[in-house]
Amino acid sequence: MNSFKEVFEQYQWDEIKTRLEKVTLSDVRNSLQKKNRTLDDFLNLLSPAASQELELMATMTRALTQKRFGKTIQLYAPLYLSNECQNICTYCGFSLDNKLKRKTLTDSELITESSVLKSMGVSHVLLVSGEAHRIVGVPYFQNAVRLLKPHFSNISIEVQPLEEEEYRILHEEGVHSVLVYQETYHQEVYKEYHPKGKKSNFHFRLDTPDRIGRAGIHKMGLGVLLGLEDWRVDSFFNALHINYLQKQYWRSKFSVSFPRLRPAEGIIEPNFIMEDKDLLQLICAYRIWNEDLEISISTRENEVFRNNIVSLGATAMSAGSKTNPGGYAVDKESLEQFETSDERSMEEIKTMIKKSGYDPVMKDWDSVYSGF
Repeated sequence: MNSFKEVFEQYQWDEIKTRLEKVTLSDVRNSLQKKNRTLDDFLNLLSPAASQELELMATMTRALTQKRFGKTIQLYAPLYLSNECQNICTYCGFSLDNKLKRKTLTDSELITESSVLKSMGVSHVLLVSGEAHRIVGVPYFQNAVRLLKPHFSNISIEVQPLEEEEYRILHEEGVHSVLVYQETYHQEVYKEYHPKGKKSNFHFRLDTPDRIGRAGIHKMGLGVLLGLEDWRVDSFFNALHINYLQKQYWRSKFSVSFPRLRPAEGIIEPNFIMEDKDLLQLICAYRIWNEDLEISISTRENEVFRNNIVSLGATAMSAGSKTNPGGYAVDKESLEQFETSDERSMEEIKTMIKKSGYDPVMKDWDSVYSGF
């Protein structure tokens, strides 16, 4: 296969939805008993029928996660660079049609924000921006990475989809991982959520992880925006994508995130409500299917859920997050991309993790070793 598009076109949304509805409890139990599981097993574990075995799935998930990752939770924090955006997205506070104060961090502001993160003990930082190529394009990201590289052991980015050569440039500057979300794999309705801007190009976004892989990025993170469309079907396609990428770009690592729609200025209400038990089932399905997959839980989720998920599959968590540019120190009043739910400080999250019998890890990899 030359790209995921060739794999994607072999599947139909409605066909996957029907298959999920037809899964029986016997199918689920057969999948749970296997040693090596396929995408068909993942589909079974996503199904409504699998909710009847959630307790067993949670027990298996805890054991598999400890076996592969130990009792550790990697902590990181986002650093929002800009809320400028040329896209109209019906679910995002940064959408072009929202009348809000736009801000892009200057060099001095970037250093000020990073100083606050360093004082929190942050060593892994995720740089986030809206999608505005002219204002926050590759030269801006290059400069930001150069400024921050001396202060952080690990720099990840979650920005607009770039070309392969642009990813290669940022990789050479020191970017360790790239996060990119398809938002939804339901091609027929994708345009309704993205009516204007470069993000409305479904296939350009779909091909982004291939460009990331060819550029040699160390790790890539995928996910769907839970609440736009049927979470079970969307998650199957996300796993299909990860499955393809792991085979095609086997030198890279992979993570999955679970952003649920949260309140933000001017956004739509979720079309599909995902309960906490549904999210737990989804996390368990991923872990039981794929033991090597890193699982990241953001501050979108509430305190109770995050407390419990520490021992049930999570390998990484954000903490103390601000989702607006300058939110840590420079401009605390600028508009957030979305509201956070867990507003505890980094120290409070570390204490919670320790009380759960796990070790919070602030630094587990350093760019000095990238050549080895």
